[in-house]
Amino acid sequence: MAISRKIEVLREKIKLAEEGGGKERIERQHKAGKLTARERINLLLDPGTFEEMDKLVVHHCYDFGMEKRRIYGDGVVTGYGRIDGRLVFVFAQDFTVFGGSLSGANAAKICKIMDLAMKVGAPIIGLNDSGGARIQEGVASLGGYADIFLRNVLASGVIPQISAILGPCAGGAVYSPALTDFIIMTRETSHMFITGPEVIEAVTHEKVTMEELGGADTHNSISGVAHFAANSEEEALGIIRELLSFIPSNNLEDPPQKETSDPWDRTSDELNDFVPEDPDQPYDIRRIIKEVLDDHYFFEVQPDFARNIVIGFGRLDGKAVGIVANQPEHLAGALDIDASVKGARFVRFCDAFNIPLITFEDVPGFLPGVAQEHGGIIRHGAKLLYAFAEATVPKITVITRKAYGGAYCVMASKHIRADINYAYPTAEIAVMGPEGAVKIIYQREIAASANPDEFRRLKIAEFREKFANPYIACEKGYIDEVIEPRFTRPKLIAALRMLENKKDKNPPKKHGNIPL
Repeated sequence: MAISRKIEVLREKIKLAEEGGGKERIERQHKAGKLTARERINLLLDPGTFEEMDKLVVHHCYDFGMEKRRIYGDGVVTGYGRIDGRLVFVFAQDFTVFGGSLSGANAAKICKIMDLAMKVGAPIIGLNDSGGARIQEGVASLGGYADIFLRNVLASGVIPQISAILGPCAGGAVYSPALTDFIIMTRETSHMFITGPEVIEAVTHEKVTMEELGGADTHNSISGVAHFAANSEEEALGIIRELLSFIPSNNLEDPPQKETSDPWDRTSDELNDFVPEDPDQPYDIRRIIKEVLDDHYFFEVQPDFARNIVIGFGRLDGKAVGIVANQPEHLAGALDIDASVKGARFVRFCDAFNIPLITFEDVPGFLPGVAQEHGGIIRHGAKLLYAFAEATVPKITVITRKAYGGAYCVMASKHIRADINYAYPTAEIAVMGPEGAVKIIYQREIAASANPDEFRRLKIAEFREKFANPYIACEKGYIDEVIEPRFTRPKLIAALRMLENKKDKNPPKKHGNIPL
């Protein structure tokens, strides 16, 4: 049967659109170690599920010779598909078309699927690879960015938003990813910065490479802008799929459940020996976390930034939980500016998307120092306090060792609405450590003593005996139960089952004023 000319025209247009910037530019993209926009989407989504929208959109610019360069799709591929059978919306910037630069038409395509994602309650995923604003369009391009930013803000806390940086992302373009929940970057091929190395050198005379300024390792370990670093695009897209397995599609749903053969009442005798007897000896809190979670699997978030606090996802009884834990292996687990901000943002994400919070606490306090005080540790530490206090999801805390000073209050204490608070027998709950307390309380007596060192040693031992344990807090009801560490998993799961139908709310208000 002959194909009508109209159908032939349609097929020709579709073919042109799918060729993007053409064979030569696609080869250039591959030589740079990068996939094309469509290749990325096909790897990200379940096979055969992608439905493209606005495939034949073109730009509306007629200046600077642009009227002669109109390519279908206009530098971004948009649509929807499935990940593990669940609906998601996706846009992928196409660097082979005008360097993936943002035009008014290009931005309108992105806004359209963001609006649809909000209407149907599905995650939005952005695959970023763009030279930035399309200079030929001037303010229309800038307006397009602002249109996207507004939707990022309105969608925040309503649907999950994930950004993968798979190429350049500079200038105003960085603010859309920065407004999303998670950022994944690829090593060597992706970069994020407000101003590039050349501008910085011209203005401040600082010399820096692209990788040092805004590469994946920089933003994963120094700035904290990114949450994951991948060695390849395939790995980056796999991280997105894994991340979504812990997250509900929107704020009205519960996280997806996963079948597990790991018994809910599994105990672990090894846990009884994980926390060292020496209160100053470091240990890796992740050993406890992994031992407790289903199948010993912990999906850590931002592992290389602010390593004195550990955050990430796991499952208990097949259900997703968010983990926040002090890390005694780094800075003794003390809270500093970066750790406070890292923890606070994760807590607020989990609360927004109905993910219960499990806190493992071993914190000697807030990190002292002039740089910390001048950097605003008071304000930044208050962010973590605010986040935990504001959260209404089930909150369970396990104090493994130290819980000193204001940091005890901040780390999901009973006083800020934690539902269940456990402590190991090794827990030490006090205003400060024995050494510091004795120095302050017995300052005059130590000075007047015939043997100051011996007097100090005895008083430290006395203070440790009286306060370096969980029982006084338990007597006051601040700790619900002192548990053997080996029972941690069944205790947590029993508490989560009890809290399954928890209802809590904050006072009616437009929004609070978190100390940003």
